[in-house]
Amino acid sequence: MTESKNKTWLITGATSGLGLALAEVALEAGERVAGTARRTGRFEALKARYGDRLLAVEHDVRDVDGAAAVVERALTVFGQVDVLVNNAGAGQVGASEEVSDGELRDMLDQHLFGPAAYVRAVLPHLRARGSGAIVQMSSQGGRMSFPAVGSYSAGKFALEGWSEALAGEVAPFGVRVLIVEPSRFRTEFNASGVLRTTRQDANYDGVIGAVRANLAEADGVQEGDPVRAAAAIRDVLAAEDAPLRLPLGAEAVRNLTRGYRRSLEDVGKWASVSESADFPGMPPAVRAF
Repeated sequence: MTESKNKTWLITGATSGLGLALAEVALEAGERVAGTARRTGRFEALKARYGDRLLAVEHDVRDVDGAAAVVERALTVFGQVDVLVNNAGAGQVGASEEVSDGELRDMLDQHLFGPAAYVRAVLPHLRARGSGAIVQMSSQGGRMSFPAVGSYSAGKFALEGWSEALAGEVAPFGVRVLIVEPSRFRTEFNASGVLRTTRQDANYDGVIGAVRANLAEADGVQEGDPVRAAAAIRDVLAAEDAPLRLPLGAEAVRNLTRGYRRSLEDVGKWASVSESADFPGMPPAVRAF
């Protein structure tokens, strides 16, 4: 891995939340950061502290055609990119019937198509160098879901499936993929005006009303510490035996453990029914993976 002082991070959505925490930890360590935001004025405090080691780039992650120019600018200014962090995004609350096609596509644009465009743009550089890492900021909602967050989870589930395949494709070139699955962290995610809400259908008030309230009430009291989260991500990236997925926060560990166990129980319970769908006497499938 590149010496710390020369390491360059490209972080989308680097002016808030876990993206900002990662940027600050990297800059404090003497590293360099190319950070994106829809409003670069929000970088002023970081720029004043870290000067030319921070490159602020205006970009909306939904502008997939613009991702290549951001990567090219980072390479022009710093000469290399060692870690891409796809962090930009937002939450959305609404029952499936309440969410419009446009609102659902927006979640996919932010959480799948935007990150994919950045990955495609940076991979030729990482492959040529034979090293580097791609950090995909997902969510515990990328492995489990519940009423009112289906559109958000759709984007994160898609990101995780795409990234799992990506990890196998780029590993032979020395490039690693880390999918981070946070629970609630004390960021702006749950803030009014940041957490998106769809039109509300009164038919669903008794189904998801409590979820709407809970998500809003969590703002400012989330148990997760972004600074500790950033340190954990850096530690895992430095580990030789780093996992593909990193649940982040005690709630994520509890929820995902419970979800995995429930899924295994369901597979075992219905295994004979599932297996009965094959032609009788067929040998096990032989695949290349």
